[in-house]
Amino acid sequence: MGGMPLNDMPWWRWRSNVRSALHMLSDQEFQRNVWLAGQDGYGDVTDAVYRLVEDTWLDNWSAEKYVGTIFRDSQEAALVDTAVLRVLRIMHQVGPDAPVSAYLDHQGWPDAVRAARDAHTRLAASDGDDPDVPPRTLEVLRIMTRAA
Repeated sequence: MGGMPLNDMPWWRWRSNVRSALHMLSDQEFQRNVWLAGQDGYGDVTDAVYRLVEDTWLDNWSAEKYVGTIFRDSQEAALVDTAVLRVLRIMHQVGPDAPVSAYLDHQGWPDAVRAARDAHTRLAASDGDDPDVPPRTLEVLRIMTRAA
């Protein structure tokens, strides 16, 4: 989130939260080294899912509703919808309070990670960012979304 300014989108703070969540959900190495290890500063799977759907209500309707406000085009929206559906399906099966290992060991997790990766890569590229940099801490996200 350092190339194209995110604040060129009307609801750029929501975009920042969605991107942060997708970034963490799309990186299995991060998940093992940070979430599974219990490293502070990044939240957990439930926190990421919450950032993905908290303001957007993407658990209730399509990301297409936000084209032009959070998402730049229908392709971004479609990729986000796919990722949200796959991640939420697993969350509903294992429960929001399940340990990180329950998510990572779920048979559908690789597909959810792949869908999150597709969405993350598209959004990062649209914002002029490198999708392969490690996810930022939640504190950095808070600082970024406070800046205008």
